[in-house]
Amino acid sequence: MTHISTSQERRALGQARRKQVRRQDHGHWDPKLRRHNPLALVAESMRGRVPSLVTLKYERMLASPFGFFRGAVPVMAADLALLPHTGIVNQICGDAHVRNLGAFAAPDGRLLFDINDFDETIRAPFEWDLKRLATSLVLAARETCAASEKTKDAEKAVLKFVARYRKLIDTLSRMPVIEVARFQVHRLQRISPVSNALLKAERSTPLHTLDTLTVDTKKGRIFRESPPVLWRLSPQQARTVLASVKIYRESLQPERQHFLSQYRPIDVAFKVVGTGSVGLRDYLIYLEGNGTRDPLFLQVKEEPGSAYGPYLPGAAEGWGGGSGNHGRHVVNGQRAMQFQSDPFLGWTTIANRDYLVRQLNDHKGSIEIEDLAGQGLVDYAEMCGELLARGHARSGDACLIAGYLGNGQKFGEALVKFAEAYADQTELDWKALKKSRV
Repeated sequence: MTHISTSQERRALGQARRKQVRRQDHGHWDPKLRRHNPLALVAESMRGRVPSLVTLKYERMLASPFGFFRGAVPVMAADLALLPHTGIVNQICGDAHVRNLGAFAAPDGRLLFDINDFDETIRAPFEWDLKRLATSLVLAARETCAASEKTKDAEKAVLKFVARYRKLIDTLSRMPVIEVARFQVHRLQRISPVSNALLKAERSTPLHTLDTLTVDTKKGRIFRESPPVLWRLSPQQARTVLASVKIYRESLQPERQHFLSQYRPIDVAFKVVGTGSVGLRDYLIYLEGNGTRDPLFLQVKEEPGSAYGPYLPGAAEGWGGGSGNHGRHVVNGQRAMQFQSDPFLGWTTIANRDYLVRQLNDHKGSIEIEDLAGQGLVDYAEMCGELLARGHARSGDACLIAGYLGNGQKFGEALVKFAEAYADQTELDWKALKKSRV
């Protein structure tokens, strides 16, 4: 009979990984380690994107160091791959930063707040998520806090983030497995930035999206064009996108296929989204169910594969493992880490490119960087720690992680050093990009 390690054995194995990488060693970052040109990696990531949108992506990256950080996942992936790691492999978000958490509607209609962007998800060392999110906290502090408070608020936020992550991972590692699967994070309404996102999500109904994104014409409602960020497709282009719905439908559970079959497509558009995704193909399908006041908006988003993939040979890019559609990898990773996911989450293929499919703006609300100032940043950092810990416990081994982290502050203090150093590096890379684009 195959031996299944006990929780005590797995905790001890995690503790033994400290011999591979000491917790305090996670504070190290030295740009001399680089064997790549970061701007060349950014340029390489533009390959295959819609050429007319590449300039727009650069504009968004040039807006601020945080904007650069959001669009430069390939740079950080390459940098993290240079560093020693724990070898404790987990499903990671891959692009964990302060604006990649948000509110959305659960299948039962309740509003949830969780990690909500998994384009870069992959099986990788668990600490890579923590290092990226910690760096984003420092960059957010530098962008929103008063000059005299930036360093203090950033350090406090990172320490609170790691402490809350460590505490919850330890708690989850001692709970029955089924209770881990059911575990919910509370206190959401008491965190100001989260409360604001939930309020926005409450207002972001399908009918609100209908009024915002469409316009009534003599021939019926169609998408409201707003170039260069949204435009309608030609009939031929629309047919190609709609043909992909057949593959998408098969990725859904049978009862959800039944609900989808009751909607008919009305119009199709192209939409520019985010910072990292600018230039990738992103289509919107407007459908109607029981009349014109029953809209469904689907987003069909191109997924080229995780930026971490080249540095993790043999790694499955999603919870399901194996090769195949990158959209499927994203769906599987998202379902693994989230408490509940969009009921219309699925995948498809268009012209040999892989796509994720999900609802657009169904009670979705995001964090604004302006909300993350002072105590708001610290409170939000704690919430990030809890949500990331839950996602890692759901999709990995909390006992291994808890054994490695232990009860002290060594790992948290190391992440403060790393996040400060890597935020400095990000600012230098941003300045180099600005200089190169003059």
